Amino acid sequence: MQHAINILERYWNFTSFRPFQEEIIDAVIAGEDVMALMPTGGGKSLCFQIPALAKEGICIVISPLIALMKDQVQALTNKGIKAIALTSGIDHKQLDTLLDNCIYGNYKFLYLSPERLQQELVQDRIRQMNVNLIAVDEAHCISQWGNDFRPSYKNIEVLRQIKPSVNCIALTASATPKVVEDIISELDFISPKIIKQSFARPNLAYMVFHEDDKLFKMEAILKKQNAPSIVYVRNRKSTIEVSNQLINQNISATYYHGGLSNTEKDNNLKDWLSNKKQVMVATSAFGMGIDKPDVKTVIHINLPESIESYFQEAGRAGRNGKKAFAVILKNKSDVAMVKSQFLDTLPTSDFVKLLYRKLCNYFQISYGEGADTTHQFNFNHFCKTYKFNGLLSYNALQFLDRTSVISLSKQFNRHTLVQFTVSNNSLFSYLKTHQHLSMVVKSILRTYGGIFDQEIKINTTLIATKASVNENIVFQVLKQLEKDEIISLDAAKTDAEITFILPREDDKTINVIAKILTQQNELKQRQVASVLDYIQKEDTCKSMQLLSYFGEKDIEPCGVCSVCIKKTNSLETDIKSVKNAIISQLENGALSSRDLFKNLSFSEEEINSTIQVLLEHHIITITKTNTYKLAHL
Repeated sequence: MQHAINILERYWNFTSFRPFQEEIIDAVIAGEDVMALMPTGGGKSLCFQIPALAKEGICIVISPLIALMKDQVQALTNKGIKAIALTSGIDHKQLDTLLDNCIYGNYKFLYLSPERLQQELVQDRIRQMNVNLIAVDEAHCISQWGNDFRPSYKNIEVLRQIKPSVNCIALTASATPKVVEDIISELDFISPKIIKQSFARPNLAYMVFHEDDKLFKMEAILKKQNAPSIVYVRNRKSTIEVSNQLINQNISATYYHGGLSNTEKDNNLKDWLSNKKQVMVATSAFGMGIDKPDVKTVIHINLPESIESYFQEAGRAGRNGKKAFAVILKNKSDVAMVKSQFLDTLPTSDFVKLLYRKLCNYFQISYGEGADTTHQFNFNHFCKTYKFNGLLSYNALQFLDRTSVISLSKQFNRHTLVQFTVSNNSLFSYLKTHQHLSMVVKSILRTYGGIFDQEIKINTTLIATKASVNENIVFQVLKQLEKDEIISLDAAKTDAEITFILPREDDKTINVIAKILTQQNELKQRQVASVLDYIQKEDTCKSMQLLSYFGEKDIEPCGVCSVCIKKTNSLETDIKSVKNAIISQLENGALSSRDLFKNLSFSEEEINSTIQVLLEHHIITITKTNTYKLAHL
């Protein structure tokens, strides 16, 4: 057996472990069942990857996230470590081959979703494998009290029955004491070793600011902290709008959301990772599996849906151990907004039944059929077709995904169908006067025979390569050919892929999981209440509030959060000095509150409260242009 530190140095080029990693790794290698709780960025994956490499055999990793599975398999492969992921869209023959590779091909890691454990073929082949460890990533998914409960995680029990002598490690970055207890019970741990790294991040200052103008405050923070940052927003449209606003303020920014093509995602991510862009404006889809240690600031300009998700997103700041900031910007409209977004759009059983029937109709799936079929899915088109509310529908689809009725994969795709509608002679006469289109047209003709006779799906990336042009040029040529009535063109975009796991049985399918829906809706209401409590509670250290939520005790104020700083400032700041400073500024003429924030070193809260005092005592007045001036001037 290789020594853990040697494996770490050989494959990862590190000479020492992070806190708690070595203790967890030693326990796993010793054959113990381990429950590992580590905050985001704590290096959880090494806690099962190194023990698996130290021992003979293959490690089975259960994960709910296809993107994360693919990322980890790619990262291992790049290091020369043999790994496989069984994701959706793999046909039976390919699955058979991949599983054979795991038995005979000296592979070290098999990543699979919990749904795969229901397949007899998978169970049969696992019996033949020399399994050295079972790793359950995002283990909170097994608990009905967890942040992302997935009933399919209960299938892991099958794996423990197939390989009863193999030890198991469960890993999570966000679990309350009740969830930890549930995980240990569900995974049938024997004398478990619970290793919990404190979720405290001494270098991370948690800030909550009440701001009427959130965008102005965001810009001020990003200009002051001129370093890599993430801004989380509510929806895809906002990623583009906020990104453009920052660019207009000379702050370099890019954006990320689930509807971008893989090329756009890769390019935008590359610009941010290489520090060509300071700010990544993103939806909550961004961040999982992305390791950028020098993120200085994470800003939420909309409230998160739960403390668990906020803790993970905020935790992407300051992974290098240097001082960093996690900021929530709130105002009066947020309470109504968060209830509207996360509570008013919780689907009922009746709505889920309706949506499921329409989804089956949309893909023309007959009753009793559809299992294991995969379809390109345009979410917006689906909602428009049936006049469904977007958020409500999305939440219903997410629920169907979590309960293994469907598998919903968010990925951008195009399908481009082309048929030439003119004769060969007419086409070449046309090209004589449109020679700039010639190279792309000839590349299509030489790649696809029969394209004059029928509609054919073409690969635009392949055509771009053959014609030595950008793929966007190919689409421009196709649009021009369609406009000039040379071709018929069907260029549809999809932003997701749906695989039906179960055959269609309409209401019968949903009745089985209706109880889970009720329980999850109640959990969501409690989670939103916890978020509102966190942003509104101004007398308790923000770090203490978060750590208490995750069950930590005997904790001290952090000294760096917005509450702690306010308490310190209230002791140190003499209101008379703030008054004098404002009056001194206004002696030179009227100024807005923004001007005062820029010119003075006091906090915005101190300046605002002092302005109110000066107005009440008629020392200053408000002008018609909403600036402040001295009353006697």
